[in-house]
Amino acid sequence: MKFDFIVVGAGSAGCAIANRLSASGRHTVALLEAGGRDSNPWIHIPVGYFKTMNNPKTDWMYKSQPDPGINDRAIAWPRGKVLGGSSSINGLLYVRGQPEDFNHWRQLGNVGWAWDDVLPMFKRAETWHGEPKSDVRGTDGPLAVSPNALKRDIVEKWIDAAVDAGYPRTHDYNQENQEGVGHFQQTMVNGRRCSSAKAYLTDAKNRQNLTIFTNTQVEKLNIKEGRVTGVSAVQKGRKITIEAEGEVILSAGAIGSPQILMLSGIGSKSELDEHGIRVENNLEGVGKNLQDHLQARPVFKTGLSTMNVETNSIFKQAMIGMQYALTRRGPMTMAASLGTAFLKTDPDMETPDIQFHIQPFSANNAIEGPHKFSAFTASVLQMRPESAGHLKLTSSDYRDYPEIHPNYLATTLDQNTIVKGIQIARKIATHSPVAEHIIEEYQPGTSVAMDDYDATLNWARQTSVTIYHPTGTCKMGSDKMAVVDDRLRVHGIQGLRVADCSIMPTITSGNTNAPAIMIGEKASDLVLEDAV
Repeated sequence: MKFDFIVVGAGSAGCAIANRLSASGRHTVALLEAGGRDSNPWIHIPVGYFKTMNNPKTDWMYKSQPDPGINDRAIAWPRGKVLGGSSSINGLLYVRGQPEDFNHWRQLGNVGWAWDDVLPMFKRAETWHGEPKSDVRGTDGPLAVSPNALKRDIVEKWIDAAVDAGYPRTHDYNQENQEGVGHFQQTMVNGRRCSSAKAYLTDAKNRQNLTIFTNTQVEKLNIKEGRVTGVSAVQKGRKITIEAEGEVILSAGAIGSPQILMLSGIGSKSELDEHGIRVENNLEGVGKNLQDHLQARPVFKTGLSTMNVETNSIFKQAMIGMQYALTRRGPMTMAASLGTAFLKTDPDMETPDIQFHIQPFSANNAIEGPHKFSAFTASVLQMRPESAGHLKLTSSDYRDYPEIHPNYLATTLDQNTIVKGIQIARKIATHSPVAEHIIEEYQPGTSVAMDDYDATLNWARQTSVTIYHPTGTCKMGSDKMAVVDDRLRVHGIQGLRVADCSIMPTITSGNTNAPAIMIGEKASDLVLEDAV
């Protein structure tokens, strides 16, 4: 089997790349996905992330190593293993990030990645179904982005309380000024999830020049004299080889892409030698620079109705299901969070450094299910952590997961920021109109005083979890730890690019699905420019 281009990974970026590369009909494209087709109905029902996360048919179900920064806990790291990748199982939240994020990438030497360069890619990707209309929002892209239509009183009151506490209100945080309190935007239309697969493959899959391989996991890249010539893969237990006349584009995500590079002999020589892997290129940075968003989750009991009690019986669940079947409305259209806020922990900062996810439900974890009492969660995270971790191969076998070392809360800045974020969450809860509807603070609770720094930090270490935004493990740049250049070409290897969140030199300010899709759009242009 021979194609002009091979795209490895049909996730947020990979689907966009496969669509754009095949659009003209001039190039043959193979899109390889380790998971299956997105036929599970829970993928397309917005609230279905409760069913698709922690499901081995749709989730890689990675787990981190015990991490000192979170009191030596090992935590789940969900990643999509299905057409659409993580965009098929995520919380549907759409956040571009701050212009300053991308301008910083450019300041690091990455030509073509400033805000003015990437904004056209964001616009090309989306159709914005909300208000206000503006010249920074897309109007005819494949990805449907909608304002939140589901309202819950406790979320509305929290937003009003944050404004009462002195924080500005925003009606569109995806404009050039992110700061403010408001409602999340979501990759949803007419009550249905718009994953990257739905957006980019619905029409493209019928093209004669695009072949989609599902249940096909890449073992390694085939490299000859410094050039990638194709991939060796396993499809449903059968070994296959697929050749590339032009390029291979790795879009397997921040865990998958560096793992495939290392298994193929591209990575730190000392680490590859441990597993008897022949070194094709000694790139020290592969698997390093791992960045993620860590969320602390204050929980407040409330007298208002929340999803905890709205779904606590089979009868209530049946009525919700009937409402959705008849109208495509109601709780089954709920994204992972309804309210959000992008705030500054210090008013002298130029841009916000923390983000809130306001959820009209609460739980100890996804496995145990909601609490028995009515409550809401004011999740808060630091958007630009200094701490960076790494991945480490456990063997030369593609089936063995790498070790994930997040290295959370390893710096003073990160520790201070998470404490301040928790303190702001607790402060907003004392403001009207939400304060009148809070029965008690369930977490951290009265045992952790508002001004007790050490106790607050320890609570964060003991309870915080990932919000599923791994990035940076094949970072873009020209320094000794960079893996790809600013055209996403892997240093020292011909015919190979990486295009997914792993190329981020620094993590973006907010949820990472929108930037991943933008990276896919940008990558397709770079590949086609060089193919002329």
